[in-house]
Amino acid sequence: MEVKLDKRYPLDVDPARAWAILQNLKAVAGCMPGAELSEQLSDTSYKGGVKVKVGPAVAQFGGTVDVLEQNEAGRKMVLRGKGADKGGSSASMDLTAVIEADPANPANSVLHGDASVIVNGKFAQFGGRMMVQVSEMILVQFVENFRQAALALPAPASVAMVADAESAFGADGAVAAAPAPPAATAAAPKVAGEINGLAIAWALIKNWWLGLFGKRI
Repeated sequence: MEVKLDKRYPLDVDPARAWAILQNLKAVAGCMPGAELSEQLSDTSYKGGVKVKVGPAVAQFGGTVDVLEQNEAGRKMVLRGKGADKGGSSASMDLTAVIEADPANPANSVLHGDASVIVNGKFAQFGGRMMVQVSEMILVQFVENFRQAALALPAPASVAMVADAESAFGADGAVAAAPAPPAATAAAPKVAGEINGLAIAWALIKNWWLGLFGKRI
């Protein structure tokens, strides 16, 4: 089953800091609930995994992420991820992510993501519509973590941007400590240890009831 997503998310942060996060795959993984990169296989290939929690059960997906294109001038990244769990389910994703200027405020940026996701196995039984809803909810969490991580970097107007984006992050993708400017520095995002499938399922059920009866639960 294939799911396609094409979304734009205002970030309320300047393009330079947003790109500093996007070009660092460890930082990007640190913003995704349940995701981590465990090993760098080459300059453009990484090994990692995603944890999905449903009640007391936790499923672990292992796989790889490859950087197919990194365009500094266009602030564009093209990624391909593949993974599988021990139960035989598998998934792959081709993602093009671009940092664009916000038309409403060019000093701010917009994260534009165009993705194609193919899911096989038990997760495919949920159907395309539900998979789109689940993907959108996860993306909302990711974008907020991404925004907070970008805001935690020194602002270009007050402190010079880090020349090498890798130096701004620790080995686990967390935002490293930076000299404090006169104003308080934004805190790094707190990312959940795994994707909570139970919470996602409840949100889907709630949305279904709202659509069926047209009232709040």
